[in-house]
Amino acid sequence: MTTQLPSIHIVATGGSIAGVGPDRLDYILYPELGQHLTIQQSLERIPEVMSVAQVSSEDLISVGSTAIGAPEWVRLAARINDLLQGPVDGVVVTHGTATLEETAYFLHLTVKSSKPVVVTGAMRPPTSIGTDADLNLLDAVRVAASPQAAGLGVLTILNNEIQCARDVTKANTFRVETFKPNELGFLGYSDSDGQVVLYRAPLRKHTVSTPFQVDSSTVLPRVDIVYSYAGSDGMLIDAVVGHGSPGLVVAGFGGGTFPPQVITAAARAVERGIIVVLASRSSAGRVVMTPAKEQQGFIVSDNLLPQKARVLLMLALIQTTDRERIQQMFLEF
Repeated sequence: MTTQLPSIHIVATGGSIAGVGPDRLDYILYPELGQHLTIQQSLERIPEVMSVAQVSSEDLISVGSTAIGAPEWVRLAARINDLLQGPVDGVVVTHGTATLEETAYFLHLTVKSSKPVVVTGAMRPPTSIGTDADLNLLDAVRVAASPQAAGLGVLTILNNEIQCARDVTKANTFRVETFKPNELGFLGYSDSDGQVVLYRAPLRKHTVSTPFQVDSSTVLPRVDIVYSYAGSDGMLIDAVVGHGSPGLVVAGFGGGTFPPQVITAAARAVERGIIVVLASRSSAGRVVMTPAKEQQGFIVSDNLLPQKARVLLMLALIQTTDRERIQQMFLEF
């Protein structure tokens, strides 16, 4: 008896995984050219995928991920949720690596299905020697087709490493092993023997366990990030306040310390009704609440990096402006 292969749908958005360079030794100019393979052309490079799953595909958009933001996130989440209500067993998203971690976390919070959703990209375009585009795409289909991947939220796969969308971050500008999970560890491998091997599962709430619902008409509130540095003052925070943004993430030092003028300006922003989240520019570790931060009305990001804290705050502000409720979200998601 023949076993039917899982049905996997690929939603392509462009990025380096589909980039076209001027020659086989180009690893840096292709983003400026802006040319992309279609997802069908990418799949034609890996006919082996047909032994892994029944694959269908679409080009939702075709841009570098530097051009992807809130409107594209909403469109992508709405499309994936629509797909997962149908007969597909899982979804793969191809994406540029620049903002891959932010898109993946947004989907981690807004996809309303326990079916696997796997985001992948590449550090070297498919036109280059040593490209990782083909294997990463094959691995993504393999992971999305694996029953083990169900219920884990949105996953990423590059360099054979399966990671949780909440924790993964880009750590190197050019190397294929760029995506790291902070200090918490990745989840498993799509390994050399063709097997999907998982060793741990995320505990923070995601997908079907979050209250965040988006559709194609959703408009996300603007949230800005202000980065602290030695000698920085309140100018940028005051500019955010003057712009009328409802939310702000301030990236500070270490476990959540800030230049005096920065924290004073942030406190003024809270007094003006802006929700202010304190995060850290450090690559790992938590920002924790203190009596002073509590009294000033701040929210702490836990261990979310500033760019991830921004994603969660944007979604939280659709639900509420209550500080205690939003703080609880940062401790749960």
